[in-house]
Amino acid sequence: MTVKLAITGKSGSGKTSVTKAFMQIFKEQFPEKSILLFDNDLTGELGHSFGLDIRNTIYGIRSGKHEYKTGIPENMSKQEFVEWAMEDIVVSLDDNVDIIVSWFVGSKDCRCPITKQINDAVIKLIERYDIVIFDCEFDLKYLNQLVDIDIDTALIVANPSEESAHLAKRIEEFSAKYAAGTQLGVVINKVENNEISTVYELLNKYNLDILGVIPFDDNIEKISRESVKIQEAIKQFYFRLNLPQEKDYQ
Repeated sequence: MTVKLAITGKSGSGKTSVTKAFMQIFKEQFPEKSILLFDNDLTGELGHSFGLDIRNTIYGIRSGKHEYKTGIPENMSKQEFVEWAMEDIVVSLDDNVDIIVSWFVGSKDCRCPITKQINDAVIKLIERYDIVIFDCEFDLKYLNQLVDIDIDTALIVANPSEESAHLAKRIEEFSAKYAAGTQLGVVINKVENNEISTVYELLNKYNLDILGVIPFDDNIEKISRESVKIQEAIKQFYFRLNLPQEKDYQ
């Protein structure tokens, strides 16, 4: 069964850094498991953090603008074509980690066949992997417009400020209808030591469920968005998450 983790939050909150930290933790704890990074953020920053300019996207399949790496096989049904095209745009990062970019997604109000065909193809792709990490656009609604799928854990990444706590509450409210049965909580990122008490005051004020706190890392790699400090912080609260623990695969 595929484990599905969604990382949400406003742009600039550190979603990409948190996404990559979870990827590294999964690789360390479960080296034999396959991982799909699913970039559902319109900025495409996740791909850029690996030094990639990924132009072939799920939107390109939907719009008919995708340029295929190989010739299109003959005698395919439309569903088979969409599934084949989906495989064509997956980019391999290493032996066990791939990435795919959605970019723009269609509205669920659209009753055109391609909406369901893409939904079904995305589900089929996801089910091929042991772990899928979604780097989401603001909240879960945008992901839900692309694919109807249950998430195991959804984390709202917020910063230690009044504005960010308020936005986290809005994201929680917007995401709730798409998170039935999902663990949904907040991770506060970029926290200075002297801000801890303020963080808890804000969370109590907005009645947010805190799952973890990540300290500010002034040594973070600006381009790659990689941080050992963030990984170590996540390991301290990982046990609270509805995600596989090491004992699950022993």
